[in-house]
Amino acid sequence: MQTHILGYPRIGSQRELKKACEQYWSGKINLDDLHQVGSAIRQSNWKLQQKAGIDLIPSNDFSFYDQVLDMSLTFNAIPDRYQELISKKEIAKQDLYFAMARGYQQDDLDITAMEMTKWFDTNYHYIVPEFKKDQEFKLFSNKALDEFSEAKKAGILTKPVLLGPITYLLLGKEKEAGFNRLDLIDKLLPVYIEVLKKLQDAGAAWVQLDEPFLALDLTAKEKEVYKKVYNEIKKQLPELKILLATYFEGLKENLDLAVSLPVCALHIDLVRAPQQLQEVLDKTPNDLTLSLGIIDGRNIWKNDYQDSVAFIRKALKSKTSNRIMIAPSCSLLHVPCDLDLETNETVLTPEIKNWLAFAKQKLEELATLKAISEEDDVNAVATMEKLHVNLDALKSKKESQRIHKPEVKQRTARITKKDAQRNKAFSERKSIQHKALKLPLFPTTTIGSFPQTKEVRSWRAQFKKGTVNALEYENLLLEETEQCIRWQEEIDLDVLVHGEFERNDMVEYFGEQLNGFVFTKMGWVQSYGSRCVKPPIIYGDVDRPEAMTVKWSSYAQGLTSKIVKGMLTGPVTILQWSFVRNDQPRSETCNQIALAIRDEVLDLEKAGIRIIQIDEPAIREGLPLRKTEWQAYLKWAVNAFCISAAGVSDQTQIHTHMCYSEFNDIIEHIAAMDADVITIECSRSQMELLDAFAKFEYPNEIGPGVYDIHAPRVPSVKEMVALMEKAKLVIPEKQLWVNPDCGLKTRHWEETRKALEAMVEAAKTLRVASEKERLVTL
Repeated sequence: MQTHILGYPRIGSQRELKKACEQYWSGKINLDDLHQVGSAIRQSNWKLQQKAGIDLIPSNDFSFYDQVLDMSLTFNAIPDRYQELISKKEIAKQDLYFAMARGYQQDDLDITAMEMTKWFDTNYHYIVPEFKKDQEFKLFSNKALDEFSEAKKAGILTKPVLLGPITYLLLGKEKEAGFNRLDLIDKLLPVYIEVLKKLQDAGAAWVQLDEPFLALDLTAKEKEVYKKVYNEIKKQLPELKILLATYFEGLKENLDLAVSLPVCALHIDLVRAPQQLQEVLDKTPNDLTLSLGIIDGRNIWKNDYQDSVAFIRKALKSKTSNRIMIAPSCSLLHVPCDLDLETNETVLTPEIKNWLAFAKQKLEELATLKAISEEDDVNAVATMEKLHVNLDALKSKKESQRIHKPEVKQRTARITKKDAQRNKAFSERKSIQHKALKLPLFPTTTIGSFPQTKEVRSWRAQFKKGTVNALEYENLLLEETEQCIRWQEEIDLDVLVHGEFERNDMVEYFGEQLNGFVFTKMGWVQSYGSRCVKPPIIYGDVDRPEAMTVKWSSYAQGLTSKIVKGMLTGPVTILQWSFVRNDQPRSETCNQIALAIRDEVLDLEKAGIRIIQIDEPAIREGLPLRKTEWQAYLKWAVNAFCISAAGVSDQTQIHTHMCYSEFNDIIEHIAAMDADVITIECSRSQMELLDAFAKFEYPNEIGPGVYDIHAPRVPSVKEMVALMEKAKLVIPEKQLWVNPDCGLKTRHWEETRKALEAMVEAAKTLRVASEKERLVTL
C-alpha cells in the first residue's frame, strides 16, 4: 500500500511566496530572486514529505499565481490582447504570466487581466482560460518538466501533477460565438501528450491528471470525450502510469465511465462522498489501483483513525495491498501549512489545538494510517500508541464543555418563517427608500474597505505586541477613518463607507467578536495569487456577546451629512470562509451566525445607519457540485441571509455584495434574498455577468462593478462609461449603481484615488447623458 498526496500548500509556512511576489511586482527584487524563493519552497515541501514517509510526492503542484493559469501558459493559450505586449516589450515569460493574471498598464500599453472565478466550491480563485474558435496550442512552457527535473536532481522521484485536458477546457470560456470549447480537444490533446512524453523520457513513472469534472454532472458528449482522450493517451504512452484524480464529490452516475478509462489508478474522495466506496469497489477492475481519499484536504480537524482504517480494511477485502493507495481527499492547498507554528496558547488553547491537523500533520496522519493498516509487528507498540492518542483527542472534542450552549440552540430552534421576511415587498420599499435617501441617478459607492497602508498594518502589529496601547491604537484608527470620510466627500461619492481600518479580514474580524470561534497566528491559506487569508475555526455554538461595528459606523456617520453604509459580512460567507465544525449540519451553524448578524443589523439601525451592507460573496461558492443537491442548500443559505437582514424597517436599505461567481443557475435564489441593492463583480467579464440578471428581469437595484480592484491598472473615465452603457442595454438605468468590483483593502492609495475619481466622473457623465436623452424625448 502506497501513500501519496495530490498537492501541498505552495505559499510557504511563513508566506514566503506572497512576500516575494509582491516585492518583485514593486521592483524590490529581481526575477532570479523570485525564482530562488520558489525553488526554496518546493525543495522544503518535497523534503518534508520525504521525511514524513510519503511514497509518491507530487511536483508541479507549486505555482507563482495559479495552477490553471500555469496550464494556459504551458499550452500557449494566451489571449490576443497580450500579443502586442509580447512583440513590443520582448517580455519575459514570468512577466507575461503575471500580466495575464493582473493586467498590464505601463508606457503606452493598457491591457486588462483575464477573468477570475472560484475553483469549484472553494474560496480559491483561478484564472479562467479564454478560448477562440481557431485556437491553436503549442508547448510554450516546460514548467512541469523543469520542476520534475529539479526534484530528481535533489534525489526525489516525484509524481508530476497536471490539470487534466478535459477539466482544463471545461474550466475555460468561449470568447466568441459559434463553437464549443470542448471541440478544441483534438488540437489540445497532442500537446498534452507531448508534455507527458517529455516527463516519461525524463524518468517519471507516475503522472497525476486531475479531472474533478468526473465528479460533476456530465453531458453525453463530455463522457465520450473522456473515453476518446484517455484511450489516446494510453495508446501513445502505454508504459506511463496515469493516476486519475477526482475530488470534491462522488463519482455517482459517472462511476462506470471512470473505472472504464485505461488508467493505472483512480483517486476518489471519501471525505465528501464516503458512501461511494462499496459501489466503487464492486465496479473497479482488478488491475486498477484505487486511491482512497480518507484525510480531509479541506478542513483542519484531526482524522478519525478508526473510521479511516475501516475504509482501508474494507478496500483490502476486495483488493491486494499493492492495488491500494491512501491519500488526502484533495490537494492540501486548502489548509494551513503547519500546526507546530501555533505556539501562542492565548490565541489557540492547547485543548482546541489538540483537535486539529494542518498540512504537515496530515502527512503524519497518512503515514500512521498506513502503519496501522499494515500491522507491522516491529512498530506495533508505537503505532498503537498513536491510535490511542488519536482516540483521546477525538473523545476530548466530543465531551468538551466549550462546544455546546443550550440557549443558542434554543434560540435557533425558535426561528420562524416570519423572521426571514421584510415587512413590505421591494416594489413598495423602493419608493419609501428613494424618498428617504434622496440619491441621484447612478448613485456612487464603494464596496466597503479602503487601502490598508503599511502604517495601518504597523499600528495593528504594534497593538498586538503591546508597544501601542488600546487608546493610542483607537485614536490612530479614528484619525484614519476621518481622513477617509473627508476624502470621499471631496471627490463627491454619494454613499460613503468608514474604510474598515480596524478590520484585519472581513471574516476574521467578526469571528474575533463572536463566541464559538477560535483563531490561529499562522493559519494562512491562499485565496488567489499573493492574497492569503487566515480562516477562523468554528468549534462551538455561535452567538454575539456585544455590538461589533456600531461604534465605528456611528463615528463615521457623525462626521458627515452624507450617508455612511454600515458594513457587515453575511452568515453564509462567514461559514464558507471559516473552518467549520464537523459535528452538526452546516445549516445549523449558519443559522446561529445569521441570528448574531441580525442582532448587529438591528443595532446599526437603532444607531441611525440608514444603509446596511451584508456581504455574501460566498453564496454561489457554497453551491453543491451536483444539481440534485442545489435546492436543499439554497433553501437554508438564502433563508440564513434573510434572517440576518429582515428585521429592519422598510426605510432601511439593505445592500449585499457578490463577486467572482456565475449567477445564471441561481438568479431566482439571489432575487429571493430580497436585498434592496446588490453589487457584483462585472468588469473582468466586460459586463457578461449581467446577462443573468437581465434575462431574469431582476427587479431590485444593482451595481455592476466598473473596475477590477484585483489588478493595479487604473481604468479611464471613458472605459467605465462604456461598461455602464453596456449595463444600460440590459438593466434599466433607474436600477443601476456605480461602484468598483470589490473592496479596496489590498490596493494602494495612489491608484485608488485615481480610479475612484474617474468612477465619480463616469457617473456624472452618465447623468448628463441621461438628462439629454430625457429632454430629447420630451
